[in-house]
Amino acid sequence: MFAIRLRSSFHAPKLCGPRFGPLQRRGARVVDSRFLVTHQLADSVIEKYRDKLQRKARQEGLASVDELKAVYRARIQAEQKAEARIASPDLQRTSPFPPPPAAPTVAGSSPSSEAKQSAPLGLRSLSSYLDLDKTSVLPPKEIEYIWRLRHASSPTSLCAILPSPTFSRIQRAARKHPQFILPLPREGSAAVEIHFMQWAFPAPHTVTVVFTHLAEYKLRGEFSQPHTTITMHTELMHEKGLVLMQGQVVEGRGVNVEEARWLVLCLQKFYGGDEKDGSGRKRLLEMFSQGNGAFKVEELVEEAEKFV
Repeated sequence: MFAIRLRSSFHAPKLCGPRFGPLQRRGARVVDSRFLVTHQLADSVIEKYRDKLQRKARQEGLASVDELKAVYRARIQAEQKAEARIASPDLQRTSPFPPPPAAPTVAGSSPSSEAKQSAPLGLRSLSSYLDLDKTSVLPPKEIEYIWRLRHASSPTSLCAILPSPTFSRIQRAARKHPQFILPLPREGSAAVEIHFMQWAFPAPHTVTVVFTHLAEYKLRGEFSQPHTTITMHTELMHEKGLVLMQGQVVEGRGVNVEEARWLVLCLQKFYGGDEKDGSGRKRLLEMFSQGNGAFKVEELVEEAEKFV
């Protein structure tokens, strides 16, 4: 009695599901259901338009719809063969897709096109502001006038023109001292804010400086948001003796345009001084870059007060 109950409760496993699939009988024929659906749709379309197809067959001088289908099938095949002969033999041997367009050659390109090609993504070169081919034939005074006029309409824009010798001194100092801090006195208050500045040389003819609140830079580091960015363009430095500078002040970051101009003035005074001058500005730059513990913010503020 116990053996009978045991056998009745045992069931063979079902070999089905995603691993085994449904069981099939031996000799069963597998049919592609997509072919059946397509064939059924084609037959239904023919039945729906059979009257029109028969009229078309009579117009063509044919006896039935089947003959009409055979004639048009032959025409379609002939057109496909003709298109295949027209296609390029190189493309037939390699790929059905057309080859990518050839890269433009650098030889013979104009200065403006070279400037666009050399600028990294997202960085505007001087050619995005001025037509360099036309500007390069103008005298320096007219270039300066056009550059200032170009940025006069923006209330948050900064603009300046630097003589080549001044910029050369600034650039040499910037490569030695890529980071520094500058004081910003607040009007109507004895307090002074300290701002962090950092140089970058992202392209052959482009130099950038970003200004950030020192407190924010200490808190967020490289993720801090600058309130002012200035860019110096050197495309006309050797030919015209000018370096064109433009900048932008971000609204809502705690600094207005006049305060940003003060920071730019401090930058020029600290970095653009005579390299042989033994003044305190050069010494402060060197102490800051070396991480010298003798660097004092009070001395920095005293040097900045001399600019007023």
